Amino acid sequence: MWLFLSTTNNQGFAPNLCLSSGPIMDNSKNTIQAGCFNEMTVMRFNQVGAFLDDGDKGLLLPKRFVPREAKVGDKLRVFVYHDSEDRLIATTQEPLAVLGDIAYLQVVSNTPHGSFLDWGLMKDLFVPKSKQNTLMRVGAFYLVKLYLDEQTGRIAASEKIEQFLNNDELTVKEKDKVSLQVYRKTQIGYSVIINKIHLGLLHFSEIFRELNVGDIFDGYIKTIRPDNKIDVGAGIQGYKKVEDEATKILRLLDENFGYLPYHDKSTPEEIYEFFGMSKKTFKMTTGRLYKERKIELTKTGIKKIEKE
Repeated sequence: MWLFLSTTNNQGFAPNLCLSSGPIMDNSKNTIQAGCFNEMTVMRFNQVGAFLDDGDKGLLLPKRFVPREAKVGDKLRVFVYHDSEDRLIATTQEPLAVLGDIAYLQVVSNTPHGSFLDWGLMKDLFVPKSKQNTLMRVGAFYLVKLYLDEQTGRIAASEKIEQFLNNDELTVKEKDKVSLQVYRKTQIGYSVIINKIHLGLLHFSEIFRELNVGDIFDGYIKTIRPDNKIDVGAGIQGYKKVEDEATKILRLLDENFGYLPYHDKSTPEEIYEFFGMSKKTFKMTTGRLYKERKIELTKTGIKKIEKE
């Protein structure tokens, strides 16, 4: 879903106009958005490439990116951004992030005015020095937010992510399934970004694998406190999680001739290394499968019961 806004926030940034790299903007009304994927119609060709219908003279898709089979009238999925000469241009390359995304990107160069990040396109992504928490180092990775600079109309990035996040007005409720992204490690867990909008906390007790800044995974809202602080869990809540893990255990049994040498006495580390789940989840799931007569519990492991 695309979100269209016409105001700026109190930091002076233009609002986010596309929130993920999946959907495509339809330019049937000649609405072209820099930093987003757009669906555009081929108007004409010349020696430098194809010109796409932008409601004016046409937007250039350089020859190197034009599909061989493309012809006038075809609709192409393209990403639109500003080239090194500050002109809007189209590409069929896939960027590592789009407008509104929070991404973990590598610094490739520095200038007196800021730093440039590799985001998968020919022109690198600029981070103004004023939008950096500390001076960025070439070769290092940083978590940044892609935003639209109101003055220039160009896509830029900011390391000052929290000014884009807000827990004052929540768009989530307890038990909601959400997308989580690791922001930073704290003394009691990980600060995570929820749906690119809110901040939450994932406690160490909820974590059964190594996490790194920028990691994205599914989770759910566990608790919303009176001050709008949010505690989250990883994975899927409750019995849905059990059912999903049950499918995984049955698949692993099928892949291992119907038997696995894991049981109540196995260590949490052994179980997590093989199944990717906590020992508590493993015991709850195998107990459910046993009651459903899908597995047999033995002293040395679990065995799948074959249907007659």
